[in-house]
Amino acid sequence: MDYLCFKALCCKGPPPPRPEYDLVCIGLTGSGKTSLLSQLCSESQENIVSTTGFSIKAVPFQNAVLNVKELGGADTIRKYWSRYYQGSQGVIFVLDSASSEDDLETARNELHSALQHPQLCTLPFLILANHQDKPAARSVQEMKMKQMFKYMGFPRTGEFISSVTDVQSLSIQLQYEIVLPSMDM
Repeated sequence: MDYLCFKALCCKGPPPPRPEYDLVCIGLTGSGKTSLLSQLCSESQENIVSTTGFSIKAVPFQNAVLNVKELGGADTIRKYWSRYYQGSQGVIFVLDSASSEDDLETARNELHSALQHPQLCTLPFLILANHQDKPAARSVQEMKMKQMFKYMGFPRTGEFISSVTDVQSLSIQLQYEIVLPSMDM
């Protein structure tokens, strides 16, 4: 009898593993991809430098783990983005809402190109309008009016745009807009 009580209290074993989802995080250099992922992982915000190439971060949530491949946004790296799309289950596109008109147009073209790629075209995605705290930042509504997010007639499901102001709201958005749709796949 004592053995059964001991076994019930002490020998439960490890908790069941949380499901893992592979996401790709893209955007131009300086859009804030590294900073956002560092915040989600509760890492220091000091001395953050732009990603050269790619990095992978595991972002833990209570019900899942997001393995996020952050791809550098420099001109010389963007042409290789598609090599890292395989196996992705969701897309995060980070946009600098305070960028110049030229950079905004470049971001729009890169977004459209990525979302029409055969490996990404059916995946849930989240567009983050970052740097909303800067004086020159465009509102989400203003960017919509500039047709930033018009997908050239390409049929999509799960299109989202967000203005990220804090880590908690971003965490909630990622869970409900990327994790939950992926669970239905």
